[in-house]
Amino acid sequence: MTKLILHYAPDNASLIIRLALDHLNLPFETVLVDRASAAQRDPAYLTINPNGLIPTLITPDGAIFETTAILLWLEGRFGGLMPTGDTTRTSALKWLIWIGNTLHPSQRMMFYPDTYTDGDIEDLRAPTRRRIARLLTLLSDAKDADWLEAAPSAPSFYLAPLLRWCAIYGGDHWFDLADYPRLFAFAQRMEQTEPAFRAMRTEGLGAHPFTAPKPPNPPEGSAV
Repeated sequence: MTKLILHYAPDNASLIIRLALDHLNLPFETVLVDRASAAQRDPAYLTINPNGLIPTLITPDGAIFETTAILLWLEGRFGGLMPTGDTTRTSALKWLIWIGNTLHPSQRMMFYPDTYTDGDIEDLRAPTRRRIARLLTLLSDAKDADWLEAAPSAPSFYLAPLLRWCAIYGGDHWFDLADYPRLFAFAQRMEQTEPAFRAMRTEGLGAHPFTAPKPPNPPEGSAV
């Protein structure tokens, strides 16, 4: 079996990859990137991920960074992460890239505003919250996002943690997943998957990590 090593921090983007790996029943080792000591900026870590971001997956093809790239590599090597059928698969691929290129970067601007502006962070956060709300409405209303109701796939594993983080980070009382009934139903289904159950234990995510999330209580490391 191919040896895989996931460099992770609890409740970081590595959670997306953990869910996917568990879904595929792939054995993998984990290496903690301790954010409390800024290990993501350690020279040793920068040799495998020069961006100083999490996650990194060590594979027989080398170190892979960027969450979407890792998901696509896993699909290419092992299969099982994308729906079958040309139309459904194309739609899922489109939305996967949208999540990685559009929704996730908007979240990062809200979660880490000081890295995007030298001014008042609320001047950046307020319009970013509105943008995220528009994006989630767009997804919730999309007629070609039937992967939301289908068996979990790559975009599912990417989206569920992002919904969680909207509720935890970015300011108080700005986000309620119940405002998006289709996405709330999706989150409920994701909570009942075996990969989610395992992540609850290994990363201390609580009993309802996607529908009623709370800050994590991980057995090791720090989420921030």
